[in-house]
Amino acid sequence: MTPTMPIFGLVRIGCVALGIALLAGGCDSLQEKPASPVAGSTATPPAPPPVQPYDKAVLSAATALFNNAHLPPPGAPAQTRYTVVIDPLIDGMTGAQSVATQSMGARLTKMMRDDYPQFDVQTFSAANVAKSPLVLIGTFTGVNAERKTAGAREAYRICLALADLRTGKLVSKGLAFALPEGVDPTPLAFFRDAPAWSEDPATEGYIKTCQGTKAGDPINPLYIDRIMTASLVAEAIDAYDAGRYQEALDLYNSALSSPSGKQLRVLNGIYLANWKLGRQPHAEAAFGKIVDYGLDHQRLAVKFLFRPGSTAFVQDPRLSGPYPVWLKTIARQTAGGGKCLEVTGHTSPTGPEPLNERLSLLRAEYVKSRLEGASPALAKRMIANGVGSRQTMVGTGRDDASDALDRRVEFKVIGC
Repeated sequence: MTPTMPIFGLVRIGCVALGIALLAGGCDSLQEKPASPVAGSTATPPAPPPVQPYDKAVLSAATALFNNAHLPPPGAPAQTRYTVVIDPLIDGMTGAQSVATQSMGARLTKMMRDDYPQFDVQTFSAANVAKSPLVLIGTFTGVNAERKTAGAREAYRICLALADLRTGKLVSKGLAFALPEGVDPTPLAFFRDAPAWSEDPATEGYIKTCQGTKAGDPINPLYIDRIMTASLVAEAIDAYDAGRYQEALDLYNSALSSPSGKQLRVLNGIYLANWKLGRQPHAEAAFGKIVDYGLDHQRLAVKFLFRPGSTAFVQDPRLSGPYPVWLKTIARQTAGGGKCLEVTGHTSPTGPEPLNERLSLLRAEYVKSRLEGASPALAKRMIANGVGSRQTMVGTGRDDASDALDRRVEFKVIGC
């Protein structure tokens, strides 16, 4: 019988992720960059755009992006039409794709085809990327009242960028802020099911190319060096989301064999596709590589679902069935590598903060005890900590699959 992959659905159940180190920096350091003031000028930076209804905000950001695109770039010959591919839009903190980012990409495609005939929209594929087209990227990020990625999120920042692979520079930007009403942040199947999360150089390069930049700036090297692999990963994610697991596995393996293919989302994909295909030994081996990746990069997050207000895992075997294998693998790889860890629990902002801090600590201690049980050698090489909801990554308080990373437990490699 084919094992059932855990589904991080919309039920309000507690979730944590085991992680090695917190996502460094975040998006507060990647705010839109205003033009540099003239020396001696006392002019203040322009105010950010107002918060608008979601549909209007998408239209505003897209219109600015397309209308302000200066084509052809300096020194390039004029063309009747410019080929554009869309690298799927993502959450600016987690790197996940959601129903909202997917629908935004579809809307951008329709706008270009209906209203901007100078753009020829093509599929984001390796063959098309090899032709050095324009690439449209974008992030969709929850922000608080001060437009920062901290605390309770009250709006979403829409950041769009149009990058020219021929010149290696951005040719246009679009920025808007949207109200949360009408936004569906439900993650797509791959990101919902992925067992592990970590800051990834490919995703980091994507985000830094879009955020904290202006037209004329260079494309971030982390992104441009990995864009061919990104096109394969995008095709693999589409295949997985459509239930074509063998095709997805073949594409993930192709991505892994590329020069920049050792990415966490590729390793996640190989694990997921094998699990869906009923190849449990192959899936377990793939999970071991996920853990090795995290230890090598000093950070890892593995999603676990807890009962609400409890330190016990959910009892549904469709969800918690793989957990013993995950815990055993994490313990074995950590002990074998001689690592020491700080285990820190997190919660969403739902509920009183003193209770959240206590619960986050208890869950961290529970996971720590399970790892010690799997590998007694770790008993004196781990410490537990809880920070409640003070370090949310999503911050919406929905307590569903969309903010699962807010209910994580992080593992940080520390000195022994």
